[in-house]
Amino acid sequence: MKRDIIKNLRAWKDAKDRKPLVLLGARQVGKTYILKAFGKSDFKSVAYLNCDNNEDVKMLFRDYDINRILRNISALTGVEIIAGETFIILDEIQEVEQGLGVLKYFCEEAPQYHIAVAGSLLGITLHPQTSFPVGKVDFLQLNPMSFSEFIVAMGKQSAADLLLEKDWDSINILRNTYTELLRQYYFVGGMPEVVKTYLDHNDVWKVRDLQLKLLQAYKNDISKHASPEQVKRINMVWDSIPAQLSRENRKFIYGALRKGARANDFELAIQWLCDAGLVHKVTRIQKPTLPLKFHEDFNAFKLYLLDCGLLTAMANVPPKEILVSDNIFEEFKGAFTENYVLQQLKTHSNLSIYYFSNNTSTQEIDFIVQKDSDILPIEVKAEENLRSKSLRQFIIDNPSLKGIRFSMSPYREQDWMINVPLYAAEHYLK
Repeated sequence: MKRDIIKNLRAWKDAKDRKPLVLLGARQVGKTYILKAFGKSDFKSVAYLNCDNNEDVKMLFRDYDINRILRNISALTGVEIIAGETFIILDEIQEVEQGLGVLKYFCEEAPQYHIAVAGSLLGITLHPQTSFPVGKVDFLQLNPMSFSEFIVAMGKQSAADLLLEKDWDSINILRNTYTELLRQYYFVGGMPEVVKTYLDHNDVWKVRDLQLKLLQAYKNDISKHASPEQVKRINMVWDSIPAQLSRENRKFIYGALRKGARANDFELAIQWLCDAGLVHKVTRIQKPTLPLKFHEDFNAFKLYLLDCGLLTAMANVPPKEILVSDNIFEEFKGAFTENYVLQQLKTHSNLSIYYFSNNTSTQEIDFIVQKDSDILPIEVKAEENLRSKSLRQFIIDNPSLKGIRFSMSPYREQDWMINVPLYAAEHYLK
């Protein structure tokens, strides 16, 4: 399936100051697939090694002799490694001690080779006495498929092009098409294997079964990789996400986990889920001035799931309520619509994303985004019957800013606010 990250991979390949690449992303977002596809399309050969349960690979990194390592990779893969022509992929690199450390020596001693590593839980699985090669690697982040990637996979390339071009007149004509596609995306989400299952079988129960298996795999990862004293707490946070998002303001409440729970009890658990790429943490700011990070309030935050389709499965929403019901965008507006918008915003690498509320919690803006030197207040509405009291007052209080509202209404501009259809949320800020 077509992924937009291929453009970033090509830019990395051609960069004069290229370093070894670390591809980050949660389990099952398609890291292995995209690296292999990139190698096949842009190189003459690919030397691929999976480091999981591979004793030969473990011996590969017994020291940092780059010439020996290259010879052994060639022997293990059966591929002649030629600088500039061969793409070296080391998959599940977290399973091998010193695996990440060797990238420093590729950077310093063999920069002419194109090498990339991928693996699940790279943010949390450094081995004891192993340091990360800071400053010696490049990073790219792979997320679940965005809405536009999903509709391309559905065979609607022209519809995706219109969103990219922001052709609002044509987009409005195809409003029913986009709404139906968005309904499907809410249910299926953007996990590549789930999308492929949906395309191949057109069976919602096969989709739901696979989503539940992925959720169980994440639980297994927690049990395998987290410290024993943290497993229970991580699971408590993870299991609480649908209920936390169903709250009126979506703010994370420790007391919902257990009576008397405190931040100190669960901070490490939340950080584990963030480092694993399973959740996105959006913290509050109290003042919308540059830079937003100066005004961050770490005591107030929201947690969103990495994928809206997995959220529907986690919340056990019946497929018919999403795919058939007329009131889907109203009935589940709190959790799913904000999670969907956050997922689309995360496709941008240059956005800092927060939310705003005042000290009395009488005014709240769903997202406050910093894009370079611009501050963008964003309100999310799931329906067409719109009122934007908080956003309007926020703009009155901050007249140098202009509001953005994502809703099911067509695109339109007002002096204080721009309304953007929800299905254009990904591309509007590009």
